[in-house]
Amino acid sequence: MLSHEGTVIKHHRITTLKTLNSHISCLAVHDNLLYAGSTNTINVFDLSNYTLVDAFNDDPTSGSTKSIAFNATKIFTAHQDSKIRIWRQIAESKKHHLVSTLPTVKDRFYRSLLPKNYVQIWNVSNHRCLKSVKAHEDAVNAIVVSRDNGTVYTASADGCIRVWERNDGVRRQTLVTTLEKHKSTVNALALNGDGRVLFSGGCDRRILVWEKENGANNSMVFTEALWGHTGAILCLINVDDLLASGSSDRTVRIWQRGKDSRYHCMVVMEAHETPVKSLVAVSAGASNGVVSVCSGSLDGEIKIWEINIRTVPQI
Repeated sequence: MLSHEGTVIKHHRITTLKTLNSHISCLAVHDNLLYAGSTNTINVFDLSNYTLVDAFNDDPTSGSTKSIAFNATKIFTAHQDSKIRIWRQIAESKKHHLVSTLPTVKDRFYRSLLPKNYVQIWNVSNHRCLKSVKAHEDAVNAIVVSRDNGTVYTASADGCIRVWERNDGVRRQTLVTTLEKHKSTVNALALNGDGRVLFSGGCDRRILVWEKENGANNSMVFTEALWGHTGAILCLINVDDLLASGSSDRTVRIWQRGKDSRYHCMVVMEAHETPVKSLVAVSAGASNGVVSVCSGSLDGEIKIWEINIRTVPQI
């Protein structure tokens, strides 16, 4: 239990889940189901009873699962072979079946020529690629999109973060600015709830905090660096007014902004035996001040944590 400026945060581990394969690369939650990418396989756990209900994608040539996203009834999984696979869930059995693979055979030759420093924008309705953009000079490691205005933030092994503004008139993203403060590869990005604060984590063991300037649409300025992890920052998520970070030092840290407008480490969660590669919020916005977070590590284990936030009256 840790406290700061009248806020007390307690945490405990609810349970540990084990995937069928090792090396968790990404986590996602949808309809009370936890999706865990483990090598090429996507494991699905029912969060009501923490049981494994499905494991799909038995194609070993797809390589590791890089990300998982959802749109209505579709599940999108991106893989190391540079393909996106689209799945649907059979409601009664909770099993998943493959609907399509992108790019299609028709587009594959052209798309396969694109290197890893390009970002592709797809129409989820008709599965067509709208645009391919050279985003960085090296591999793109993370992307986040602001919910309020569609601004896209990309992070790369070139050490830069780039900010892209949506231009509906020409249906493309325009580069607005480049943020350069990290001293090495940038691995992770997260936005706070209103999209005004951007967090970035890299191999330099720092989490950098960027904030929108007053009166500026997408101009971000560096405000502070968060220190504490002893290894590379591998993942970041924003949960209500908390920031969670996972690292190669095998820990998860919980940060909260204080009355001094600076972020402070409130909790260090130590249970993993290998680097923490992915984080996802199971629940947020609970009226009782309780949030749940899942952390996945490279040994195939997923820890589910309950974090209790309580405000203590100041005397």
